Amino acid sequence: MDVKKIAQLANLTLIDNEEKLFAKQFEDTFLVVDQLKEIDTKDIVLTSQVTKLENVTRPDQVDSERILSQAEALANAKNTYKGFFVVKQVIDK
Repeated sequence: MDVKKIAQLANLTLIDNEEKLFAKQFEDTFLVVDQLKEIDTKDIVLTSQVTKLENVTRPDQVDSERILSQAEALANAKNTYKGFFVVKQVIDK
């Protein structure tokens, strides 16, 4: 397990003792996962949740009375370019 690589992907800075700590925690996690893999689950019914609640959603219908034209949507924008909103960049890389 390359803890430094994972930290880099997560944009985290680790100090030396954290690297060792996380390496041990990853190892422990993998051991538990390996134990779970050994359990025979072929006769277990799949479940996605246990509360028996169902999502309450509305039909996906377009309410044309609430749709703005592009001009209306951009009317109060500080800065636009060719029909789009222009905002400051928020991603460094």
